[in-house]
Amino acid sequence: MIILGVDPGLATIGWGVIESDGHRHRLLQYGTLNTDTKSTLPIRLRSIYEGVKQLTQIFHPDHIAVEELFFARNVTTALSVGSARGVILVAAAQYTENLYEYTPMQIKQAVVGYGKADKQQVQSMVKLLLGLDEIPRPDDAADALAVAVTHAHSAKSRALFKIR
Repeated sequence: MIILGVDPGLATIGWGVIESDGHRHRLLQYGTLNTDTKSTLPIRLRSIYEGVKQLTQIFHPDHIAVEELFFARNVTTALSVGSARGVILVAAAQYTENLYEYTPMQIKQAVVGYGKADKQQVQSMVKLLLGLDEIPRPDDAADALAVAVTHAHSAKSRALFKIR
Protein backbone atom coordinates (compact mmCIF):
# COMPACT_ATOMS: atom_id res chain seq x y z
CA MET A 1 0.00 0.00 0.00
CA ILE A 2 1.21 3.49 -0.84
CA ILE A 3 0.42 6.12 1.78
CA LEU A 4 0.69 9.89 1.40
CA GLY A 5 1.08 11.60 4.78
CA VAL A 6 0.44 15.34 5.04
CA ASP A 7 1.35 17.85 7.75
CA PRO A 8 -0.92 20.87 7.06
CA GLY A 9 0.31 24.44 7.12
CA LEU A 10 -0.11 27.65 5.19
CA ALA A 11 3.50 28.63 4.48
CA THR A 12 4.93 25.09 4.56
CA ILE A 13 3.05 21.85 4.01
CA GLY A 14 5.01 18.72 4.78
CA TRP A 15 4.41 15.60 2.75
CA GLY A 16 5.83 12.10 2.80
CA VAL A 17 5.11 8.99 0.76
CA ILE A 18 5.82 5.50 2.01
CA GLU A 19 5.06 2.01 0.83
CA SER A 20 3.99 -0.39 3.57
CA ASP A 21 2.82 -3.96 3.96
CA GLY A 22 1.69 -3.16 7.51
CA HIS A 23 4.93 -4.39 9.07
CA ARG A 24 7.75 -3.05 6.93
CA HIS A 25 7.82 0.46 5.54
CA ARG A 26 9.84 1.86 2.67
CA LEU A 27 10.36 5.53 1.98
CA LEU A 28 9.40 6.59 -1.52
CA GLN A 29 9.86 10.37 -1.22
CA TYR A 30 9.25 13.35 1.01
CA GLY A 31 9.37 17.13 0.85
CA THR A 32 7.40 20.30 1.36
CA LEU A 33 5.00 22.44 -0.57
CA ASN A 34 5.75 26.10 0.10
CA THR A 35 3.59 29.13 -0.51
CA ASP A 36 4.78 32.68 -1.05
CA THR A 37 4.12 34.66 2.13
CA LYS A 38 3.71 37.81 0.01
CA SER A 39 0.82 36.32 -1.97
CA THR A 40 -2.82 36.71 -1.01
CA LEU A 41 -4.57 33.93 0.91
CA PRO A 42 -6.60 32.75 -2.13
CA ILE A 43 -3.43 32.47 -4.25
CA ARG A 44 -1.66 30.55 -1.49
CA LEU A 45 -4.62 28.18 -1.09
CA ARG A 46 -4.71 27.59 -4.85
CA SER A 47 -1.00 26.77 -4.76
CA ILE A 48 -1.59 24.23 -1.97
CA TYR A 49 -4.49 22.68 -3.87
CA GLU A 50 -2.42 22.33 -7.04
CA GLY A 51 0.53 20.93 -5.10
CA VAL A 52 -1.51 18.22 -3.38
CA LYS A 53 -3.24 17.36 -6.64
CA GLN A 54 0.18 16.98 -8.29
CA LEU A 55 1.39 14.70 -5.47
CA THR A 56 -1.59 12.38 -6.03
CA GLN A 57 -0.88 12.30 -9.77
CA ILE A 58 2.80 11.48 -9.25
CA PHE A 59 2.57 8.89 -6.44
CA HIS A 60 -0.96 7.43 -6.86
CA PRO A 61 -1.42 6.80 -3.12
CA ASP A 62 -3.86 4.13 -1.96
CA HIS A 63 -4.58 6.12 1.21
CA ILE A 64 -4.01 9.73 2.30
CA ALA A 65 -3.50 10.57 5.97
CA VAL A 66 -3.55 14.11 7.36
CA GLU A 67 -2.63 15.43 10.79
CA GLU A 68 -5.49 17.09 12.66
CA LEU A 69 -4.92 20.63 13.88
CA PHE A 70 -4.60 21.06 17.64
CA PHE A 71 -3.59 24.57 18.56
CA ALA A 72 -5.33 27.79 19.42
CA ARG A 73 -2.58 30.20 20.42
CA ASN A 74 -3.36 32.57 17.60
CA VAL A 75 -6.88 32.60 16.15
CA THR A 76 -5.79 34.20 12.87
CA THR A 77 -3.11 31.55 12.35
CA ALA A 78 -5.54 28.78 13.26
CA LEU A 79 -8.07 30.02 10.71
CA SER A 80 -5.45 30.31 7.96
CA VAL A 81 -4.03 26.85 8.64
CA GLY A 82 -7.57 25.49 8.88
CA SER A 83 -8.27 26.94 5.44
CA ALA A 84 -5.12 25.27 4.11
CA ARG A 85 -6.14 21.96 5.67
CA GLY A 86 -9.56 22.27 4.02
CA VAL A 87 -7.97 22.80 0.62
CA ILE A 88 -5.70 19.79 1.23
CA LEU A 89 -8.75 17.66 2.01
CA VAL A 90 -10.61 18.86 -1.09
CA ALA A 91 -7.66 18.04 -3.36
CA ALA A 92 -7.25 14.65 -1.67
CA ALA A 93 -10.98 13.88 -1.83
CA GLN A 94 -11.01 14.53 -5.56
CA TYR A 95 -8.46 11.74 -5.85
CA THR A 96 -9.78 9.18 -3.32
CA GLU A 97 -12.27 8.61 -0.52
CA ASN A 98 -9.56 6.81 1.48
CA LEU A 99 -8.83 9.84 3.68
CA TYR A 100 -7.75 9.52 7.30
CA GLU A 101 -6.83 11.91 10.08
CA TYR A 102 -4.79 11.50 13.25
CA THR A 103 -4.23 13.78 16.22
CA PRO A 104 -0.69 14.72 17.25
CA MET A 105 -1.07 12.50 20.35
CA GLN A 106 -2.17 9.52 18.24
CA ILE A 107 0.83 10.03 15.96
CA LYS A 108 3.25 10.14 18.89
CA GLN A 109 1.65 7.04 20.39
CA ALA A 110 1.85 5.10 17.11
CA VAL A 111 5.40 6.09 16.22
CA VAL A 112 7.11 6.28 19.63
CA GLY A 113 4.74 4.36 21.89
CA TYR A 114 4.18 7.37 24.12
CA GLY A 115 1.52 9.99 23.41
CA LYS A 116 3.51 12.82 24.99
CA ALA A 117 6.79 12.14 23.17
CA ASP A 118 8.75 15.17 22.02
CA LYS A 119 9.44 16.09 18.41
CA GLN A 120 13.02 14.72 18.51
CA GLN A 121 11.81 11.31 19.71
CA VAL A 122 9.23 11.12 16.92
CA GLN A 123 11.76 12.13 14.28
CA SER A 124 14.32 9.61 15.55
CA MET A 125 11.75 6.83 15.35
CA VAL A 126 10.72 7.87 11.84
CA LYS A 127 14.38 7.60 10.85
CA LEU A 128 14.64 4.16 12.46
CA LEU A 129 11.35 2.77 11.14
CA LEU A 130 12.11 3.86 7.58
CA GLY A 131 15.77 2.76 7.72
CA LEU A 132 17.10 6.23 6.92
CA ASP A 133 20.64 7.48 7.45
CA GLU A 134 19.45 10.75 8.93
CA ILE A 135 16.32 12.45 10.20
CA PRO A 136 14.30 13.89 7.30
CA ARG A 137 14.43 17.68 7.01
CA PRO A 138 12.68 20.02 7.27
CA ASP A 139 10.59 19.16 10.34
CA ASP A 140 7.35 19.49 8.36
CA ALA A 141 8.41 16.65 6.06
CA ALA A 142 9.47 14.48 9.00
CA ASP A 143 6.08 15.15 10.61
CA ALA A 144 4.30 14.12 7.40
CA LEU A 145 6.27 10.87 7.33
CA ALA A 146 5.21 10.27 10.94
CA VAL A 147 1.58 10.66 9.82
CA ALA A 148 2.13 8.10 7.04
CA VAL A 149 3.82 5.64 9.44
CA THR A 150 0.95 6.11 11.91
CA HIS A 151 -1.50 5.20 9.21
CA ALA A 152 0.54 2.14 8.25
CA HIS A 153 0.48 1.01 11.90
CA SER A 154 -3.28 1.46 12.23
CA ALA A 155 -4.37 -1.29 9.84
CA LYS A 156 -6.62 -3.06 12.38
CA SER A 157 -8.35 0.11 13.56
CA ARG A 158 -8.15 2.13 10.35
CA ALA A 159 -11.92 2.54 10.00
CA LEU A 160 -11.98 4.58 13.23
CA PHE A 161 -9.82 7.29 11.64
CA LYS A 162 -11.49 7.52 8.24
CA ILE A 163 -12.83 10.99 7.54
CA ARG A 164 -16.59 10.84 7.16
